[in-house]
Amino acid sequence: MKYDYLIVGAGLFGAVFAHEAKKKGKKCLVIDKRSHLGGNVFCEEVEGINVHKYGAHIFHTNDRAIWDYVNSFVEFNRYTNSPVANYKGELYNLPFNMNTFYQLWKVKTPGEAKAVIAEQVRTVGVKNPKNLEEQALSLVGKDIYEKLIKGYTEKQWGRKATELPAFIIKRLPLRYTFDNNYFNDKYQGIPIGGYNKLIDGLLDGIETRLEVDFFKDKTELIETADQLVFTGKIDEYYDYRYGKLEYRSLDFKHEILDMENYQGNAVVNYTTSDIPYTRILEHKHFEFGTQEKTVITKEYPTEWSGNKEPYYPINDLRNNEIYSKYKTLSEKDNIIFGGRLAEYKYYDMHQVIASALAKCKKIFN
Repeated sequence: MKYDYLIVGAGLFGAVFAHEAKKKGKKCLVIDKRSHLGGNVFCEEVEGINVHKYGAHIFHTNDRAIWDYVNSFVEFNRYTNSPVANYKGELYNLPFNMNTFYQLWKVKTPGEAKAVIAEQVRTVGVKNPKNLEEQALSLVGKDIYEKLIKGYTEKQWGRKATELPAFIIKRLPLRYTFDNNYFNDKYQGIPIGGYNKLIDGLLDGIETRLEVDFFKDKTELIETADQLVFTGKIDEYYDYRYGKLEYRSLDFKHEILDMENYQGNAVVNYTTSDIPYTRILEHKHFEFGTQEKTVITKEYPTEWSGNKEPYYPINDLRNNEIYSKYKTLSEKDNIIFGGRLAEYKYYDMHQVIASALAKCKKIFN
């Protein structure tokens, strides 16, 4: 059978593209090397709880059209991301806001908080930051940096803050209100029943094949369709012609606990370097669960290698230069590249969907 589109990857980009193509009467085949659909937004039901198998996925956007689009497949709940940071047993609200400042210094007004931060920045005296540590200190001072940024950031990147470039932190938002909502976006929530319902809705009526390794049968698979949509690593597609792009990866340790409530919040960050994981997720709180048991996940940032999943593109100067060569090469081919890996961008979910819809609009309208 001949398809109009072979779509490699059943994540958000591939699913949205397939759905829009189907609406235009196109026949699509979606393949994925994993044993499930949905890519990194896949949820596994454990003890009646939708477990985010590849880390927390919290949908947020200011784009009403994108919000209406995803809600047309599944209703989203009212979950608001309000993480808590644990520093040596002390708990602080995130993002940095008046609750955080009161917890740090017992200040009660924005004016008092601004004065403390300004004095700490003045004391540090960094005028031309040469690395991430100096950049952070010049923006928020010693207390916030040492308690809430340094250890977490060094774990996340696997490098000392003094070895990381300053441009990684262009700004650090300081919120002088008692508002613990991590995102500023107008729309925010989790699909009721998990992200699988969103993916199943997008791929309804579309042929899918799982546990298919595109690179093992590349030539044969490409011949099944008139055009290829590729959502994997762009450097791998071109056999690493210009070198390998770098990523950070994650290891997840999932645990079922025989208790109703472990930490009282969906996300708790651990900000000291002596604790190897960056955060603990308690999945039931994403959907306000009341199950008798609970499931937690500890996230361990790791160096990426070929046998690990690539999660976060490292968009430094070297990698961006390599990617630009692949992008130039891809523009000469009749292939649609899309998604975080194929576009080498640290996309949020709504940005992946927007990218897929923009590609579809350009092709089909």
